Parts: sequence; structure tokens; C-alpha cells
Amino acid sequence: MADLRLFTSESVTEGHPDKICDQISDSILDALLTVDPHSRAAVETLVTTGLVHVAGEVTSNGYVEIPALVRNKLVEIGYDSSDVSFDGTQCGVSVSIGAQSPDIAQGVDNALETRAEQSHDDLDRQGAGDQGIMFGYATTETPQYMPLPIWLAHRLAERLASVRKDGTLDYLRPDGKTQVTIGYEGAVPKSVQTVVLSTQHAPQVSNEQLQAEVIEEVINPVMHAAGLETSHIRTLINPTGRFEIGGPKGDAGLTGRKIIVDTYGGASRHGGGAFSGKDPSKVDRSAAYAMRWVAKNAVAAGLADRLEVQIAYAIGKAAPVGLYVETFGTAKVPEERIIGAIRDVFDLRPAAIIRDLDLLRPIYARTATYGHFGRELPEFTWERLDRVDDLRSAAGI
Repeated sequence: MADLRLFTSESVTEGHPDKICDQISDSILDALLTVDPHSRAAVETLVTTGLVHVAGEVTSNGYVEIPALVRNKLVEIGYDSSDVSFDGTQCGVSVSIGAQSPDIAQGVDNALETRAEQSHDDLDRQGAGDQGIMFGYATTETPQYMPLPIWLAHRLAERLASVRKDGTLDYLRPDGKTQVTIGYEGAVPKSVQTVVLSTQHAPQVSNEQLQAEVIEEVINPVMHAAGLETSHIRTLINPTGRFEIGGPKGDAGLTGRKIIVDTYGGASRHGGGAFSGKDPSKVDRSAAYAMRWVAKNAVAAGLADRLEVQIAYAIGKAAPVGLYVETFGTAKVPEERIIGAIRDVFDLRPAAIIRDLDLLRPIYARTATYGHFGRELPEFTWERLDRVDDLRSAAGI
């Protein structure tokens, strides 16, 4: 036991202030894509006591009633009364939306390859919406090819919201956080060491009742469903003592402040760009999804047991300027062959990513909670294992 390496990841519920903002931003994006699939959007949200601010840049041929979307999302999350610290039906909503900069638009709509290199390939017409680096990651430690700590943290957060909404624990309120510490031998997860869970609650419930019922209705079902033993797990539930004031009344929230929760829980590096509120012309989002697609297929193909892939873009240029792979000593073939296979199998120009992953659809609100990766939902095309055979062939295995 002394040789175990402890690694921890966290998640948050949909009622966490930062996640409220991510959901509002992505709900606005989805509404824009519904009326105009080629909408360009960069929507930022701030929530604080009694007030929601929405700002950013949008270029679209459609119209969206943003205040109504904001209020509907708040009520859907569970903020429908001052009794839960925030009332989406009564709060103020301010909107400050401008158009996308024409300097950015000219590089996205007419890439360097077309302007300077005279390319006639349609996929060369769309340049990256910004410079930047994006990472993807996959590992064999779970069937979903995700790190176990973040996968469990998400499932606990989901379960916490579920038992609130279905009335199983009707004294719970929307705000909450989860954290899971896993003991590893080398790179192999061996045991759940600690679960930390903080949940907003009604005033009348005792700490003793809340702790016992959260273990029974939230922690144990999640762990048992994953085939994990619970008797040895240390649980810390609402370790401050009380959590009655939550949501935007307790803390202001901002879009894009949960980027590690959104990805791999710290098990992989992050390029720094947030996802929510951004249409897929923004490679911060679309290329990060593509890198998950690449990494998951590569690990499923048996090229490595753990694989992290980095890609880099220049604003206004279609072709990536960099591609890098790290396999942490688990590669089954030389890393140069893995990189070559990725280049052969995947077209990583922004227009090709958008085409292959079908990203001009209103699919983003669902990504804004419980992780953008590791859930095999029909909308999450980047989770498909559809390039495994191609990668194996290209890598010569």
C-alpha cells in the first residue's frame, strides 16, 4: 500500500456556478446552429447573485432570444426559487453581443493556403480560427478509454443530480462537487482511496442524515456499478459542516473555468482553450475533439496503452503546424510510425474535422456537463471507434 501513487480528479454538478455558465453559453450556441448551421459564435457568460451577463461575438443569419434561453436553462438546472439560492424566473439578464471581427473572419473564410499558396482544395479554404495547441488522450484503464479518477468523479456528479431531480434525496440543491483519489501501482489503478463530495442542501436536513444517505444513494451505487469495493473507501461529505448557500449566490461563475473537469481530470496536458460557447470553427474546441478521436482510436488499435497527442495551428491557416505523440513508454510500435499512421488516416484541417465529426449541429449543450469525453452518446462523434482498422493497417500491425 505504501508504494501506491495517488492521483485525484474532480467534477462538478450542473448547478455549479461555472457549469451554469458553460451550459448557458452552449445552449445559446445550439440555438444559433439550429437557425443557421454556419453561425460563428464566441459566447461568454457570468453569473452572480441575482444576475446573468452574456457577452461575446456572434455572426449569424438567424435570431435567438437570449434572455428566454438563459431563464429556461436556469430553471431546467433547478434554480427556480430563492429557496435554492437563485431564481431563474426573476433574475436580471444583460446581453452584450457584437459581431465577429472581420480580421478573424477573413482568415477563417479564406485560408492562407488559398490566398497565398493558390490551393484549389475546398478543405483548404477554411483556416483555423486562432493559433493554439490542443491535446487528446486515451488510456486502457477503463472500458471508455478514460482515466478512472475523472470517469468516477463524473459518474458521482451525475448521480448526485439524478437523486436530486427524481426526489430520492429531495433536500438536495443544485450546486455540488465530487472528487476521487485513486491508488495506482505504476500506471494501473488498484483502489479507490478517497471520495470527497460536497452538495448544497436544504436547511432542515442534518449532517448525519445527509452523509448516510449520500453514501447509500450516490457513492455506493456508482462504485458497485463500476465493480469497485466500497468498504475501504474514505468518504468526506460536506467537510465544511454545512452547504446551504450555493450556486451564484455563494460564488460567481464564468464560462470556461472548468477546463480540466471538461477533459481528462489532469491526467493529460491541456492547451488552455475552453470549449463552451465556441462554434466548431474555433479549433480550441473542434481540434480538441479531434485529438480525443485520434487518441481513442489509436489506443483501441493497440498502438499504445496510453497515448497523448498534441496538435498546433496558426490562425488563418488550414494545415496544422505541429503534431506530437507521447506514449509514456507503452507504445507497441515506434512513435514515429504512430505519428505517420495518424497523418495517413486523419485529415486534421479544420474543415475536414468539422465534416468528419459532423460538428455543425446543435449538439453542444449536452457536452457542457459531466465531461466532453468518455460518454458514448450518438452526438459525441469523437468517441466513435471508426478508424481502428485503418490505423492498424497504416502502422503495419
